[in-house]
Amino acid sequence: MLTGDSAELESSVSASVEELTRSDGRRRKALLVLIACLGAGAAPHWLGPLRGLLPALTAAVLLGAYSITTLRSGRAPISAPTEPGAALDPLPAIDVLVAARDEEAVIGRLVEAIARLDYPADRLSLWVMDDGSEDRTPQILEELSSQHRFLNVRRRQRNAGGGKSGALNALLPQLQGDWLLVLDADADLNPQLLQRIQSHLRGPAWGAVQLRKAVLNADASWLTRSQALEMAFDAEMQRGRIAQGGIGELRGNGQLLRREVLLACGGFNEDTVTDDLDLSFRLLLGGHAVAVIWNPPVQEEPVTRWPALLRQRQRWAEGGLQRFLDYWPSLLSNRLTLRQQLDLLAFFLLQYALPIATFGDLMASLGLRQLPLLWPLSVSTLTLSAVALRRAGRQSSEGPPLPAPTPLNLLVANTYLIHWFLVIPWVTARMALRPKRLVWAKTVHAGLPVSS
Repeated sequence: MLTGDSAELESSVSASVEELTRSDGRRRKALLVLIACLGAGAAPHWLGPLRGLLPALTAAVLLGAYSITTLRSGRAPISAPTEPGAALDPLPAIDVLVAARDEEAVIGRLVEAIARLDYPADRLSLWVMDDGSEDRTPQILEELSSQHRFLNVRRRQRNAGGGKSGALNALLPQLQGDWLLVLDADADLNPQLLQRIQSHLRGPAWGAVQLRKAVLNADASWLTRSQALEMAFDAEMQRGRIAQGGIGELRGNGQLLRREVLLACGGFNEDTVTDDLDLSFRLLLGGHAVAVIWNPPVQEEPVTRWPALLRQRQRWAEGGLQRFLDYWPSLLSNRLTLRQQLDLLAFFLLQYALPIATFGDLMASLGLRQLPLLWPLSVSTLTLSAVALRRAGRQSSEGPPLPAPTPLNLLVANTYLIHWFLVIPWVTARMALRPKRLVWAKTVHAGLPVSS
């Protein structure tokens, strides 16, 4: 018979073996993606300088048409009709979930933001999992819990495992709300937000709802302005994808999840670096639609330095590719509609295949001493992203104002987006060649002032 320590050791070893096995499977798949995309970028060079342009021109036309129709669809209102008599029903109970680690600069502001929400006290609770904080976060939460009855604080060891997903999963057995609102510790909300989105929360139409992410202090620098426009661009494209029969995706901060749907999907995946992107696919495969709301948004701090931004984007890129590697057989099955599959294919080609293929094109150009051949596709993609940035920047925005879509701001933001052409190939190569161990690589929050 195993002792407690021996059982714990065996469980730890089994988990490590399982993690390494899963990592090896992803490495093989990532290597195949890397080779295929590099080959796709290099192959046209064997057709000659003129015929070699045909694949890029064809892809530019098809993917350009997809992007244009998506942008045009993005302005259509997306909401779930309220069922007759629903307005008379009790408001759905909402549990707010926060996984907090070393958040002394912002955790107090978050609790006060929840306290300001216009929602019945018996229908709203805040649950904070202190995930082994080593700063003043535990003391601040203890003081606040004595002032606010809605605040429930739990604590686990810093190395308990599972990262943010593990911290959130540890809270799930204690929750009874109809909806779970997952927030980052730096979030801030419009006090009327929960009242204003009731049409999305009532009825069975949506399994999850994602609030647009609005950047605080966006005018601090060109880097923060670019992030603000990028977040608006993302929300605009997502609304268009949903409107034309594609899919919506979660973005971590400001996501509302129907509790019964989340439990049916198995909770948060502790074997991924981006729980929100992974859950988006599991919701999709379960037949649960995700809505994206433009106003009111959730406010959050931007990343203010390039090294921190690149670390964040590498994590996003890795998590985004992980889900394609993990779920691709199901994504090709009849569990999805043809429209959803085409939407995912276009997204994968633009987000992942194109940046890697561009490197393959460049390598072949240098090796064969020819001009690059993928430039029509790259130019069309960057042109359409500039148009999308402008459209998003001109929308009416509550919360922090969006940077004005001036020619200079658009040029800088569009140039800034090119960092994905470097991040995606680098991350894919790293996933293919190096074993991965999951860690919670959180973004540091500084406690910027929120907009009024």
